[in-house]
Amino acid sequence: MVSTTPTELWNDSCAVGELRYAIEHGAVGATSNPTIVFGVIQQEFADWRGRIDELFATKSSWTEAQITWQLIEEMALRGADLLRPIFDRTEGRKGFLSIQTSPEFYKSTDALVTQALHFAELAPNIQVKIPATEAGIAAIEEVTARGVSINATVCFTVPQAIAVAEAVERGLKRREAIGQSTAKVFSVCTIMVGRLDDWLKVIAEKEKLVPTPGTLDWAGVACMKHAYRIFKKAGYRTRLLSAAYRNHLHWSEFIGGDIVLTIPGPWQRRFNASSVEVKPRMDNPIPAAVMSELTEQFEDFRRAYEPDGLKPSEFDTYGATARTLRTFLSSYNDLVAFIRDLRLPNPDL
Repeated sequence: MVSTTPTELWNDSCAVGELRYAIEHGAVGATSNPTIVFGVIQQEFADWRGRIDELFATKSSWTEAQITWQLIEEMALRGADLLRPIFDRTEGRKGFLSIQTSPEFYKSTDALVTQALHFAELAPNIQVKIPATEAGIAAIEEVTARGVSINATVCFTVPQAIAVAEAVERGLKRREAIGQSTAKVFSVCTIMVGRLDDWLKVIAEKEKLVPTPGTLDWAGVACMKHAYRIFKKAGYRTRLLSAAYRNHLHWSEFIGGDIVLTIPGPWQRRFNASSVEVKPRMDNPIPAAVMSELTEQFEDFRRAYEPDGLKPSEFDTYGATARTLRTFLSSYNDLVAFIRDLRLPNPDL
């Protein structure tokens, strides 16, 4: 795929072992989020335990949250170091490590901007993940204007993706208007295709709907392809990125597109070992029967698919957004609690 099409592969984790495997198979970037970071700490605990104990000893006045963020940053920098040769070889066009802003800031533009500017100073190939919430859209414009490359996350719909792309364009134009370069600003907009499918499956259960088996596995694919057509026609300087894999459609249907696929390590190994033919499918239409069923039965699919289906004021409360924010907040709180348990073991256990 990476050698025969413009489609890029990123690793959906900053775990060192997984990232090395991905780079060996053509990956040119990687991402992280609170859920991923907690998983990496658990997966590579032996590699991090010494550093955690060192922080406990040398930063005794820090809160567990401060120690957690120090670890998140150091974890991102390990990934960024692995990707740095790609970044240098491509003159800054590839080789990014995306680090995510705190999920607690999803309602605060100022907090998102402040943290994003801090992250951008950590390494030249750091790309900052900002949620496509109402506050996040404003933050994306502001940090873009200040020369920061962003990765819009917590995004599931065409209206959110368009809002992200328009915010990036406004930010780039602000830089250009004051004579500052935009040559090193490379931003992407994630669409979490599998999480949109997940949300529609929740709706089907709640409303006792009986969709044709497999239909709901196409919802995220349909929105991704529709957004891709819109982005190409508009000439946006933001690339689309597909995330949240649930089945091979979330990979195979996007091959050939000028987009990024950020794939978890286990799915990469499954796809690499599969018999699914690697051929361009990005321009293939969604089956007509699938589109009819999705649009007729699911209002939240129509809201996700139509460019004006959601207003920015509705981004935060859209079902997939709220569910994912709650997941990220829970993972973040679990990570802080994990550090607290190491530092202050429960004497009752």
